Amino acid sequence: MESWSGIKKAINEFKKEGIQPGESTPGELIESALKMDIRLSDIVIAESIIQTGWSINDFFNKILKVFDHNLKALECGLSKGNSFLLDRVAHDLASRFLKTGQTENDELIKKAVIYTLATEVGNHEMGLMPCAGTGDSCPYTGLLRALSETENDREEIKRGVSVLLKVGTVFRAGKTTTGCNMEGYGAGAAATAACLTEIRRGTPEQVEHAVVLALSPTIAVPCTPRVMVAGLCANHIASAITTGNNAAVMALNSSMRVDVSIDAMISMAAEIHKKAAPVITAINIEWMKPYFKTNETIDNWINSEVLKEERDLVNNSKEKAVKYMKHLIKNAPPIIQPFGDVVVGGSSMAVGSPTNMGRIVHELIEGDIEKIKIELTLDLFARRAINIPGILMGAILGARTDNIKAYKSIIDYVQEKGIKISIVKAERPEAQNIYIKTNIGEYSVISLNRGGGRITIIDALPSINKAIKAAQKLGIVLVE
Repeated sequence: MESWSGIKKAINEFKKEGIQPGESTPGELIESALKMDIRLSDIVIAESIIQTGWSINDFFNKILKVFDHNLKALECGLSKGNSFLLDRVAHDLASRFLKTGQTENDELIKKAVIYTLATEVGNHEMGLMPCAGTGDSCPYTGLLRALSETENDREEIKRGVSVLLKVGTVFRAGKTTTGCNMEGYGAGAAATAACLTEIRRGTPEQVEHAVVLALSPTIAVPCTPRVMVAGLCANHIASAITTGNNAAVMALNSSMRVDVSIDAMISMAAEIHKKAAPVITAINIEWMKPYFKTNETIDNWINSEVLKEERDLVNNSKEKAVKYMKHLIKNAPPIIQPFGDVVVGGSSMAVGSPTNMGRIVHELIEGDIEKIKIELTLDLFARRAINIPGILMGAILGARTDNIKAYKSIIDYVQEKGIKISIVKAERPEAQNIYIKTNIGEYSVISLNRGGGRITIIDALPSINKAIKAAQKLGIVLVE
């Protein structure tokens, strides 16, 4: 097909230059697209085809299948779903605004917002496959459903979704702790902006500008209060669509300058994500100083040594951003495997990863369980109502993160069996410990929560090696 000429050109160029797929940063992919005078989706698709060995036709036939489960969750949230945080918000809005035959200029965005909320309600009912977390899977799925109802060109949808997932998988690598800035709102807005700009035939440079603009208001946005308070999460998730759309509109239709690179912007977001509020300002300056407006007259009043330090920072910033991004790319999954296992309980950070910690301990134990002690970080201790059922079903039953029946029944099961449970705040910062005593011995896994069902094991009984092998056997993703 003629529309595939750019993809073929990119494949040939990758092979000619000896460029290995999965090594290039988003900024480098955009530079390559500009150099070859092709679309960004051509580059992204070509990279995935080389990784998988698929034909171009196979890629277009398979790319949307990764959404199968999450689209079912959306349908649940749109119809019968009743979320413990959001009630029936998607159903209510759909009944009011998505009447048969209604056509308005903002039909795509209106539908995308409602379907995004529907996916979140479905998340609380039957779980979602997380990307950076379950939060950003909501706008990804909602946007896809809305596009499928408003965009006639199916190939364009697949091109847009390819770019969306490329951005999303980078955020999956960069998210290491709780925070909507690297999940539902931040990742969702950035990926939405990239997708809509691509589908509206924006240039690679405009896609870059749209992602940077979408990320800007999401930097350091917290997450923890939302996931335990009714209602608040809805506008974070819905704003991913509207913020992403606003960014796409500005990138496509204005002459406004956007000097910050996509690599620098995502790198800054990932770094700030890991830090506490008192240091956010310092990190912001560290990454953004090269893009600050300067005044030569005012600079003449500054100590020359200070100015030299700033110039060095400017000179090193782009290289540093690419280096940081290389680290994320190394850990990012391919776009044809962007999601982890389905997670019940509404949060892959609060439930998915802790459940997997419990599953690993379950693989280690011998004998009958007598006592379980669970040490949770401050954040997860506050959210124990949703993560303890997951931990217990994993540790006692070996249940996977998608086992909604076990999640809902495990508390009663523990009480019936008379297993002693102790839940405390973890003494070691960031480290969570699941300890089990049986009639034969003692077993534990101490690990760091990386969200998306992923963890980092730092110690275990009877040994860390056995714990790692257990995780590998179970297919649980371990992060360095």
